[in-house]
Amino acid sequence: MQDTAAFYTGKKDIAVTGYTPDPPKPYEVQVRPAFSGICGTDLHIFNGAMDQRVELPHIMGHEMSGAVSAIGENVADLEIGQPVTVMPLAPCGKCRACVDGLSHICYHLQFLGIDTPGSFQSYWNVPAHSIHLLPRTASLSHAALIEPIAVACHDVRLGEVQEGDKVVVLGCGPIGMLIALVAKENGAEVVVSEINRFRLDLASSLGFNVINPTEDDLIQYVNNWTDGSGADRVFEVSGSTAGAEVMTDLVCVRGAVVVVAIFGQPPPVDLFRCFWREIKIIGVRVYETCDFSQAIRLVDEGSLPLDKLISDIRPMHKLPESFREMSEGADLMKVLIEV
Repeated sequence: MQDTAAFYTGKKDIAVTGYTPDPPKPYEVQVRPAFSGICGTDLHIFNGAMDQRVELPHIMGHEMSGAVSAIGENVADLEIGQPVTVMPLAPCGKCRACVDGLSHICYHLQFLGIDTPGSFQSYWNVPAHSIHLLPRTASLSHAALIEPIAVACHDVRLGEVQEGDKVVVLGCGPIGMLIALVAKENGAEVVVSEINRFRLDLASSLGFNVINPTEDDLIQYVNNWTDGSGADRVFEVSGSTAGAEVMTDLVCVRGAVVVVAIFGQPPPVDLFRCFWREIKIIGVRVYETCDFSQAIRLVDEGSLPLDKLISDIRPMHKLPESFREMSEGADLMKVLIEV
């Protein structure tokens, strides 16, 4: 079977073609991806929003599961055929963040699949430090969601969600849905706010209370739910001006807003409310090793209803079509490509 890769060549243009993979360099491991998920960042690249950052032609992809296929020099303790996933971060190791043990927010962080070639290819060479072993019992299709699950684990951990907390999640795409699920796994009560009917219905089917803030008063809903106190934690995952405007209105005294979404422009935020109720605003970015370990455990234990989040599994030649569908707002939560 011919080795293939999906090359992004410009706005809304992806070509799946044959190619010759390179062998791994020293300190690298070559993995053979089994499944790779389409991420929101991949969609931004596809739509031309990151052309200033990626080098064309570019191979996207960073949510994946697969197996070790070759091992470069100076790499120990790995065997061909071991099931793995990749934590797609390449920190510099020298800056203040790295020295302080916060390499996931390295000042010069490179992200595999954005700043380097990614996982939509038959063989993917990655730094050995990015490899995480999977239990042989883990489902490889479910394991392709470990990277976004690790995002949710990181966000919930830094948000300090406790059993019995009342949590509001603003925005219920894949990351918002996973945050809601991990918060629920921590014992929290969760309300999901979303304007997309498909996402609302899916969240409702998973047992969450849901509200469409364009149809009902979100602040009043949360006040009724909390007897006027406000939620313990609010996760802003929508990336919308409306979400930023309302997030501090939903929180109890000394509660916290966790900012997950990426805002291209500074949004309006009610900082008086932060002063009045001593609210914390916490920024969260990607994940740390402990979050990846928790995500692997959750997948292996079957703790999350991942089959319901995987809308479809498609062959590699349908990748361009899948990008177009998702960019046009198709009713899809997570699409996996069988690489």
